[in-house]
Amino acid sequence: MEKEQFYYDNKIVRNFLYASIAFGVIGMLVGLIVAFFYLFPNMTDGIPWLSYGRLRPLHTNAVIFAFVGNSVFAGAYYSMQRLLKTRMYSNFLSQLNFWGWQLIILGAAITLPLGYTSSKEYAELEWPFDIAIALIWVAFGVNMIGTIIKRRERHIYVAIWFYLATFIAVALLHIFNNIEIPVSAFKSYSVYAGVQDALVQWWYGHNAVAFFLTTPILGLMYYFVPKAANRPVYSYRLSIIHFWSLIFIYIWAGPHHLLYSALPDWAQNLGVIFSIMLIAPSWGGMINGLLTLRGAWDKVRTDPVLKFYVVAITGYGMSTFEGPMLSLKNVNAIAHFTDWIVAHVHVGTLAWNGFMAFGMIYWLIPRMTKTKLFSTGLANFHFWIGTLGIILYTLPMYVAGFTQASMWKQFNPDGSLVYGNFLETVTEIMPMYAMRAIGGTLYFVGILVLVYNIARTVMAGSPVEDELAEAPALAKISNRQLKGESWHSWLERRPVQFTLLTTLAVAVGGIVQIVPMLVVKSNIPTITSVKPYTPLELEGRDLYIREGCNNCHSQMIRPFRSEVKRYGEYSKSGEYVYDHPFLWGSKRTGPDLMRVGGKYNDNWHFNHMWDPQSTSTNSIMPGYKWMYDNKAMDHEHIEKKMEVMVTLGVPYTKEDIANARKNMDAQSAQIEKNLSNDPDFVKSYEASKKAAAARGEEFVPMKDREIVALISYLQRLGTDIKVKKTE
Repeated sequence: MEKEQFYYDNKIVRNFLYASIAFGVIGMLVGLIVAFFYLFPNMTDGIPWLSYGRLRPLHTNAVIFAFVGNSVFAGAYYSMQRLLKTRMYSNFLSQLNFWGWQLIILGAAITLPLGYTSSKEYAELEWPFDIAIALIWVAFGVNMIGTIIKRRERHIYVAIWFYLATFIAVALLHIFNNIEIPVSAFKSYSVYAGVQDALVQWWYGHNAVAFFLTTPILGLMYYFVPKAANRPVYSYRLSIIHFWSLIFIYIWAGPHHLLYSALPDWAQNLGVIFSIMLIAPSWGGMINGLLTLRGAWDKVRTDPVLKFYVVAITGYGMSTFEGPMLSLKNVNAIAHFTDWIVAHVHVGTLAWNGFMAFGMIYWLIPRMTKTKLFSTGLANFHFWIGTLGIILYTLPMYVAGFTQASMWKQFNPDGSLVYGNFLETVTEIMPMYAMRAIGGTLYFVGILVLVYNIARTVMAGSPVEDELAEAPALAKISNRQLKGESWHSWLERRPVQFTLLTTLAVAVGGIVQIVPMLVVKSNIPTITSVKPYTPLELEGRDLYIREGCNNCHSQMIRPFRSEVKRYGEYSKSGEYVYDHPFLWGSKRTGPDLMRVGGKYNDNWHFNHMWDPQSTSTNSIMPGYKWMYDNKAMDHEHIEKKMEVMVTLGVPYTKEDIANARKNMDAQSAQIEKNLSNDPDFVKSYEASKKAAAARGEEFVPMKDREIVALISYLQRLGTDIKVKKTE
């Protein structure tokens, strides 16, 4: 059959690779800064856009969607063209995918430090970006499916199965988790509340890890590991079992992030069951990857690319064994809210995601520039310093997690807590935080070495943007299953049926878990004493979200003796019915705040937010001094916020909305009056008045400042139900 000539588009691959490297440096640098905040909490004192609560989501978004995301696009665009023997379907869609994705990342880099956030973990970007992400993701999917349709290779290879599943699952997850009603250009409220919002968010959050940080990387593994080792994939049958079982089971596992919470037991138990089942397909993939290297282990000693791949796949195996173990209730009771989870996450991201990306970059760039890698020695150095960085990062975090769990749960013979002051635990694990920062620094040095090595390689080579290739056109054959053809071989040449079956496998778990939670009212028993937030408290809650307080503080007391003793009565699902979004948190760098309302007076909160160390010795919380100067400008939107809440089912009356500002003034004036009971406050307040007058500036009354709104919210927390008193 006559062969057709065509050109592979290397330019789009190159662009995504360079973007991945650049954003990898930026994202890891921000992560390193965040790590040093634990050691020097007031490192950026008084600069709101460089505060911990705003930079932490910037770090996670940068490394997940900018570093890993761009590397996934690069690897997918490179491998798809060669596996399908054709150029990408549309140059325009390729460019739209690239530039659209980079603009979204740039938008995130601007808005997250400014405090524009939905607070949802891994989905913090506000509604305009959610729409943009959906559109760009669809452009990627259309380009991929169009390329599959015009392919010159009959059967779709396993790597492309994982790319298809990634496109379908991420589209479903992103759209349904980010259904929200806008209040303004950069403010919205989730349509889900409390327990429902928590379930949908962790259906998304867990499966963002599954279908953005796992399945596309597995696709890259199935292409680049055999290429680098010059060996075929170990087992085709195992890859079939691995793919279908993984995409079906993974989607059910989200509730294991909410064990012992206010989520109904049936949903928690479903999450546990499917999480345990995940071990089998996950390890099937790991085994298939490692055994692909059979006969090539001698190359691992000298080839840095294979070294990166071996550690990456091993890290995948470790984290996918640990994940199901952490979903066991007795283990989760120990690990949840501790730094153990931080260690677990970073084994996956630093080893599996990071090292797969590094190995792919070192393999691709020389081939796309028609030259050799500038320095194999530097690549080997990167491997070893990166591996040491992973060890020095994760091991101290495991120790910190075990220490936290042990200290939080210890009782004296008289029934009191041995470590009743939360900060005793924080002080104990400070050396671990220091070691974590050292490990992160070593890992960061590694990517700087990569930048230098790749730059010198590119400078020495001759980039080929359009690579000539040839292949015969795809001959038409019967759509029916041929004699002797297995059902899966038939499915591999029927992309429409393959896509529909993949969609079904991915969607079932979410439907079974989420729909009953939304429609069956008995899942969330109501509590008549729970009332909507006052306008000022609603304003304070939005400030709590803006400053990222939920990054360090949970609002979920589990039904454990130790937690009830420390924080008060365990949380009830009916307490969260007006929480759009939920703010349960996933880590306790500081204590739980579910019952903090009324525990301290207004002056304590006022002093604590200005200088945490003045009220809590050895605290690693930064101050929020800008909230004492800023006028609460969102008072202008309070009516709109309440109207949106009414749309979402919050029972504000027309009178409530009409009198919103009047009620805010009254409540804020009462807080200002309470603060005036402290002579030191009165003295400094009067001095600031005189200073403003001397400068000819408008003086903002204390009752109109952001800190007062935040105090009102903190004082409301946990006060809707009668709380069991604890000594």
